[in-house]
Amino acid sequence: MKIKKLNIIITLGFIAIIGILVAQLLWTRQAYNLEDQKFNQKVNIALMEVAEKLSGGKTSFTENPVQTIANDYYVVNINNEFHPIVLEHYLKTEFTRFQVNTDYVYALYNCHSDKMIYGRYMSKNQEAPSDKVINFPKHKNLIYYFSIRFPDKTTYLISSLRFWYVLTAALIIILLVYVYSIYTIIQQKKFSELQRDFINNMTHEFKTPLSSILLASESLSKQQIVQENSRLQTYTSIIINQSYKLNSHIEKILNIAKNDSSGLSIKPQKIILLPFIQEIADTIKQKNENMTIDLEIESHLSVMADEFHFTNIIYNILDNSVKYCENQPVVRISAYKDSKGLYLKFKDNGMGIPSKNIPHIFEKFYRVPNKKNEEVNGFGLGLFYVKKVVQQHNWKISVENNADKGITITLFFPF
Repeated sequence: MKIKKLNIIITLGFIAIIGILVAQLLWTRQAYNLEDQKFNQKVNIALMEVAEKLSGGKTSFTENPVQTIANDYYVVNINNEFHPIVLEHYLKTEFTRFQVNTDYVYALYNCHSDKMIYGRYMSKNQEAPSDKVINFPKHKNLIYYFSIRFPDKTTYLISSLRFWYVLTAALIIILLVYVYSIYTIIQQKKFSELQRDFINNMTHEFKTPLSSILLASESLSKQQIVQENSRLQTYTSIIINQSYKLNSHIEKILNIAKNDSSGLSIKPQKIILLPFIQEIADTIKQKNENMTIDLEIESHLSVMADEFHFTNIIYNILDNSVKYCENQPVVRISAYKDSKGLYLKFKDNGMGIPSKNIPHIFEKFYRVPNKKNEEVNGFGLGLFYVKKVVQQHNWKISVENNADKGITITLFFPF
């Protein structure tokens, strides 16, 4: 179901971005067409003004004197003789007034021949006219006229739409980043599934021989020859204890793999903190007789939590306090409330954690590098599991170093 939802989300996102990109391209094309029309209108009006001035102010044109021969080529009919210098002056004046800021070429023709008698290439970047000349074909039906062409019209229009093209390029980059991100997510999902399948298969394969080892060891410990030999009892006890510890690690890995695939099963119920934590503390102290656990919890304080997972949280925290303590472990557990919620603190006298490592202690398989790692068995999954349970309960957890020694882990239960 999750894979199906992911595929739907990816498809919808891809369609949305493609739709936005297509719309942007259509808008850019429309903007170009509008800019082209605007340019033609300005040129036509400017050339009509030039024609009127060259005709001596006479407005006796029976039709529009400006004819558009091609997209960048115009012919202007003048019912009067005119001088090239005057034409050049009027062209510069009117194009400046109507903000036609691009290069152009104009040409005059001998009214009694088919030859161009004068032509100039006018550049907006040059104060004086350029010597560059472009030949124009002779117009058969006109006598007194001039032609004008804008060789860089397309470049000019594109430069005026720079914002639209930058926006389109940005959308294309976003689309490429989206595609790359989706590809990365799919690859990571495949790797995650392979990892989870490997963990599940590995742990299940371990449990069968481990169960056999436990049964054989417990049966062996009951044999008379073992009970009469203290050395054999010690060896058997080590096998049984280490087997249970390994079994505990396997169960922890299975729980995490289950959480990754389908989420932990949470069944909240009201838990009175003092007797609940006292029972767990007594169990811990049975295994660690030199450990001291001080409880500073009022008898009426309670939380809504899943009993099984909440037990594992407290057990993991206290177990770490024992593992990573160089002297006699001392843990002070306190609880108090304020207007936001309830706080449960676990303060120990252990080795502490370097500040740079604290942000990573809840990551899967992460273990803080220290000299105790060689002595303490583990996979770096305990606090990862704790974090997952805390998140599914919508609680918060934080870790800080004490001023003197050790760390303080705080669980926050919002109202």
